[in-house]
Amino acid sequence: MTKDMTHGNPVKLILYFSIPLLIGNIFQQFYSMVDTIIVGRFLGVKALAAVGSTGSLTFLIIGFVLGLTSGFSVLVSQRFGANDDEGLKKAVASATLLSIMMAIIITIISLFAAKPLLHIMNTPDDIIESAYSYIFVIFAGTFATFFYNMISSILRALGDSKTPLYFLIVASLLNIALDLVFIVNFSMGVAGAAYATVISQGVSGLLCFIYISKKLPILKLEKKHFKVEAEYISQHLKIAIPMALQFSITAVGAVILQSAVNAFGSIVVAAHTAASKVEQLAMQPSVTFGVTMATYCAQNLGSGNIDRIREGVKKCTIINIIIGLVGGVMLIFFGEHFIKLFVSGSDPNVISYAKQYLFIVAFFFIPLSLIFIYRNALQGMGHTFMPMMAGVGELLARTIVSFTLPSLIGYAGICLAGPMAWLAASIPLIIDYLKKMNDMSHLPEYSSI
Repeated sequence: MTKDMTHGNPVKLILYFSIPLLIGNIFQQFYSMVDTIIVGRFLGVKALAAVGSTGSLTFLIIGFVLGLTSGFSVLVSQRFGANDDEGLKKAVASATLLSIMMAIIITIISLFAAKPLLHIMNTPDDIIESAYSYIFVIFAGTFATFFYNMISSILRALGDSKTPLYFLIVASLLNIALDLVFIVNFSMGVAGAAYATVISQGVSGLLCFIYISKKLPILKLEKKHFKVEAEYISQHLKIAIPMALQFSITAVGAVILQSAVNAFGSIVVAAHTAASKVEQLAMQPSVTFGVTMATYCAQNLGSGNIDRIREGVKKCTIINIIIGLVGGVMLIFFGEHFIKLFVSGSDPNVISYAKQYLFIVAFFFIPLSLIFIYRNALQGMGHTFMPMMAGVGELLARTIVSFTLPSLIGYAGICLAGPMAWLAASIPLIIDYLKKMNDMSHLPEYSSI
């Protein structure tokens, strides 16, 4: 079911779109959390560390995929907001062709680069083989990741955040079942968790595709729509490549940080893995409203209504500041309870390191929440340069902190790398958004409607 976000109360529209998306994001985190919980409980701390050591490397590749698919959906959303059905179909068809081509290239590159990158990251010798067996399967399943994220991004571009949720719930339940079967019954080790994730995501994408084919005539494509047109290809790449690079630049910073974490040994790696999963769960409301802003701003840009964009971003900023405060408080007072989902009480050092991480990052959740709003608002309007440069700022801040503070204050220096990166990114994004809105408000095509 499509949803036009160019008319009606912005707050109600944002909440209507965000709530299913939030549930979906939580279930998507559930994928990762279930893998980690089952691995940690059934295979032990070293297996948990092996999976955790691949997290930033996974984000390096999968993040690029997410950036591409999100970028491809921007033009789709703009054409939908402009009520250009033919342009919408051409945008979807060209995005599909680009996705297939990119999936093939990224899969080949990532499979060859996986082992060398694990060595470059100083992955501890006692977990590197397990880490490689996990990451190889994840990278081999890149097409499934592309498949699901491309289709779900298109649905969200049309204002439909519910359908991807329904199929993601099914896939999440399947993921749990496959985790237990592959790890516990078939003794497949950490690779079993990776197979469960890839298969589940592929099933979710297939279900979305079947739904589109049967229920959305607006996306019924014909052969003529797949004719390669330079205009659509160039517009897609102009938006998607900087967004993908922004994800990857951020991921490079995460890889560098993981390298610093790896130097502390497998116990700290396991603690950092558990704490990061809890952190990611806590930030999902902010992530959700950010994704909503991309669709909301893209549709309203297509309709030429700059005032609605300004109003929606303002209200969403207030909501996310409140979310940042609540999330920080939750991490400080209840973080330990979530950590114990991943490791047993017999691992006091793991729990202690994880609690330290959550306590420090909790105080910086507001700038983190603002990144999602302003980055996605700019990207939804097609302004991708500053979000990419903000990613560079994150990379530089995370790198500098990762290689300086740990030698001075130990693991606390690792914990501060993320917060310093969030500050480095949020400030330029806010400034650029305000400047872009001021510039656009003086253009006749963006007068109030």
